[in-house]
Amino acid sequence: MPRVVVAPDKFKGSLPADRVAEAVAAGLRRVVPTAEVFECPIADGGEGTVAAAVAAGFRHVRLTATGPTGERVATGYARRGETAVVELAAVSGFGLLPGGRLAPLTASTLGVGEVIRQALDDGCTRVVLGIGGSTSTDGGAGLVRGLGARLLDADGDELPPGGAALLKLDRIDLDGLREADIVLAGDVDNPLLGEHGAAAVYAPQKGATAAEVELLERALARFAAVVRAQTGADLAEAPGAGAAGGVGFAALALLGAVFRPGIDVVLELAGFEDKLTGTDLVITGEGSVDEQTLRGKGPAGVAAAAKAHGIPAVAVAGRVTLAPEVLARHGFSAAYALTGIEPDIDRCLAHPAELLERLAAQVATDWLTAS
Repeated sequence: MPRVVVAPDKFKGSLPADRVAEAVAAGLRRVVPTAEVFECPIADGGEGTVAAAVAAGFRHVRLTATGPTGERVATGYARRGETAVVELAAVSGFGLLPGGRLAPLTASTLGVGEVIRQALDDGCTRVVLGIGGSTSTDGGAGLVRGLGARLLDADGDELPPGGAALLKLDRIDLDGLREADIVLAGDVDNPLLGEHGAAAVYAPQKGATAAEVELLERALARFAAVVRAQTGADLAEAPGAGAAGGVGFAALALLGAVFRPGIDVVLELAGFEDKLTGTDLVITGEGSVDEQTLRGKGPAGVAAAAKAHGIPAVAVAGRVTLAPEVLARHGFSAAYALTGIEPDIDRCLAHPAELLERLAAQVATDWLTAS
């Protein structure tokens, strides 16, 4: 009886990770009904991180918090014991912008701090914060405000939300700031400032014009200077400081957080290493297996873990752009694309579960029946 672990990330804009895992498992069982299949949806710190934790046995705690542009939104976090898993995208992500209207200068991460604060009030002592999918470039100012800090101008008035307001920052009142053991789970290591920083690299994706990028860069530099003057923490160049529009910086400098690759954290939460014992095949994947996959994305982490245990890892994806030899160097034994069985991209996007089931049946034929 073959044993298979199915550990995919989401097919972004098409199918969440748990549905991907279900479809793959169904395709495997169609060919090998006796297969022992374990579904383990994963994420790399962005959208789907809370869902991955819930799939691993965490309890979903529902609440409301402040969305990226000030409206109240339904959100939540995952909890097991004293550990909370909070997903930035679930409270301050693109999908929560009213009408999809981008707000590059004023979008805030206030709600993220509110969710963490609620988790602490609920008795959690350790917080895993998945920081992918941010729609703001506020340097994490909203995050620390949600946890009790006050950001003040020269007149002692609180700043309005958003990154642009940081240009007028004079000092930070940290007296009410809640402390917590926070692990940042992300997949980028950008610094806060400069050509590889939060504003230059990511603000254009959030709707910022060239002039607004320059403004946000100066605002983040002001934030870093005030933090350095008040606390002595000079972490603007730290790897991950620029993650999520600078949330990494505020968390590292003001909350004492630790930054780790998101996929490593999620695999630990899911007990992935234990699931590999006695496993014959690991199947992972995401919407597109390409160069970005190799830069800290979930499937690359899964493949590396499988390779360390001597287990073949196969990827399924909407499309695959990497050559077989490149895949092999990164722990993938093979990769299968929906476009290989359905050239019509629109149909791939419209019927991903049906096609994934067919694709998984092909994987089962190639990897399970031969043995």
